[in-house]
Amino acid sequence: MHHLKIALCLFVVCMVGCEDSSSSNSQAVKSEQSKSTMTADISINATAYIPPQCFTDPVADGVEHNPCYVCHTPSKEPNFLNDIDVQLSYVFPESGLKNEWDNIFKDRSEEIKAISDESIISYVRTDNYFNKDGEIAIKKRLESVPENWDRNKNGSWDGFIPDVYFNFDDLGFDHDPKGTYTGWRVYAYYPFPGAFLPTNGATDDVMMRLPEAFRNNEAGDFDLVIYRTNFAILESLMNERDVAIPSVDETSLNVDLDKDGKLAIATNVKYEWDPRNGKTMSYVGMARVLLEKGDIHLAARLLPEGTEFLHTVRYIDVDGDQTKMATRMKELRYSRKNSWRNYYQLRTIVTKETKERHDFPERTKVVIGNMEDGMNTPHGWTYQGFIEDSTGDLRPQTYEETFACLGCHGYVGASNDTTISFTRKFKETSHKEGWYHWSERGVEGVADPIREDGHGEYAYYLQHNPTGNEYRDNEEVLNKFFTKDGKAKADMFEQLKNDISVLLMPTPERAIALNKAYKVIVDEQSYRLGREPVLNARDKVLKEVELEGDTGITEVLSYY
Repeated sequence: MHHLKIALCLFVVCMVGCEDSSSSNSQAVKSEQSKSTMTADISINATAYIPPQCFTDPVADGVEHNPCYVCHTPSKEPNFLNDIDVQLSYVFPESGLKNEWDNIFKDRSEEIKAISDESIISYVRTDNYFNKDGEIAIKKRLESVPENWDRNKNGSWDGFIPDVYFNFDDLGFDHDPKGTYTGWRVYAYYPFPGAFLPTNGATDDVMMRLPEAFRNNEAGDFDLVIYRTNFAILESLMNERDVAIPSVDETSLNVDLDKDGKLAIATNVKYEWDPRNGKTMSYVGMARVLLEKGDIHLAARLLPEGTEFLHTVRYIDVDGDQTKMATRMKELRYSRKNSWRNYYQLRTIVTKETKERHDFPERTKVVIGNMEDGMNTPHGWTYQGFIEDSTGDLRPQTYEETFACLGCHGYVGASNDTTISFTRKFKETSHKEGWYHWSERGVEGVADPIREDGHGEYAYYLQHNPTGNEYRDNEEVLNKFFTKDGKAKADMFEQLKNDISVLLMPTPERAIALNKAYKVIVDEQSYRLGREPVLNARDKVLKEVELEGDTGITEVLSYY
């Protein structure tokens, strides 16, 4: 597998590109689409997994910017991909040197003007997940799968069928219309620095579901205490720290959660995992039984097999002079960990990746899978997605559209078991212990998280990327935090310490413009040329890079 340079993970956007930006571009796209089908196992862009952020020119007028560090950084085991070299040079396969993301070079100003504010606000407030009867619209369509979506022509959809109802209780657990737990649990988290910040075009949320064994007691019955406790244990393992929990009787769980040497009442999960020296941890309930049998596994910073994530990417709504998450979804992304990889296996994946990059620089990534079943990573995960069609309804992503997502998941130093958001979850000292949806409460009043070096994370990012994105084109952020001569505004950075919304959320005017810019892409169905809403043609992105060419960055930075 070929190593990648990716300036953004998870979630900014899974996207691709290929045509030139001439006036005949849209006809070319439609022509190429007509030659294939939704179900074709092809990617016209052989390096669709390399997003446009990677083509950024980090140096302007002798001034160095470094957006690359948030993804490409000294990693933490069991992510053995220490890819700081990508901050210094363009590490691409030979066939990926040309920037195929033509949408980012287009000036959308006239198309944006043609869309009224009223119509775009109405559009983003229209629900495209639930139908008028309160049913999950895409689920209903997949139950009688359209012929042009049925890749293997067996009359049924073999991939993931969305089943979250966004009906979260006070603990963040989702319920179906009958009140039954769906298993999904939502959590609030710090958005990843860069294009993932809402100020750059989209809001998003993440839900997580653990396998049934983690929800049930040892008799096989659903037990909410068991499920909550297993989430806390996993949070402890993934972040390598103790986690406070509501009082729980360890006797009934048969696990010493707080490691005090006795089974009693515990109020925290103590992190203690060093199996070579006899220090281990355990899940509870049926998961404990299966763990002891070896049917499931446990290790620091690794999720158990069967873990699922559901991630929606949405427009930005306007409420007076405030902006917030919109109802309408741009995308619905799904992932599932199918099989376990131990530390040795994960190291082997990276070793193989490094060797292939060195010995065969002309090779591009090959991914097993398809648009219906999903696409698989060597790390044991399957990824799949749904995206708006030209009418605004959700449809399955094509092979190429999903192929674009695979670069960030598992091939950047900042990821953790190919994911990022769960280790960025708000701590249990936060509102509702961090288990809530953004529609209930936004990021207003949330303090800037502190990095391991003591700096505020978002403040540190701004110091190295003053526009708050990779492209140096978010003038709103630049003018808010810096003077015309480039000096930091002390009062704004002081405000950022205790309220990250001053950076993360755009003004209503910018939100409306970004919504319109993305709607143009939806109308064109030109996702394979790039999915980011672009207000003006980006002039700080290279259309081509040299093989192993210097980025111009001289100071290597760390995500942690």
